[in-house]
Amino acid sequence: MLHVALVEPEIPPNTGNIARLCAATGAGLHIVGVTGFRMDDRTLKRSGLDYWDEVDLHRHIDLDGLYAYLPGSRFLYITTKAERFYTEWEYASEDCLVFGRETRGLPEDLLRSNWERCLTIPMPNKNVRSLNLATSVGIVLYEALRQTRA
Repeated sequence: MLHVALVEPEIPPNTGNIARLCAATGAGLHIVGVTGFRMDDRTLKRSGLDYWDEVDLHRHIDLDGLYAYLPGSRFLYITTKAERFYTEWEYASEDCLVFGRETRGLPEDLLRSNWERCLTIPMPNKNVRSLNLATSVGIVLYEALRQTRA
């Protein structure tokens, strides 16, 4: 099973949409650290609609907790700062796709210490800083699914 990890997500509708995406694809969803909202937030629940019982949801205090919970996974860090495109990676079925906060992304030191596993989504228009978090998760998750279920 593929996994999606959101590190300190801030916007309830993004997390709700990602939860629905994980339910539809069978990917595990891991929320790491403190969220910018309550997990029982009405907006969050509405975004996931009636699919929450289909979500394989896990909460972790920090990244160390995530790493301990998924000892057989490779952790791939999705960031606008990477040089390697997400399409250039060869995904495996237990990979965990790690995404950062909507406003700040993943911490610099985390990216530097894992640079060989940092991936980016190309954006030809350099005037656009980043994509929506839920959109980014969908793009990368479906490439990983395409590769691992071919």
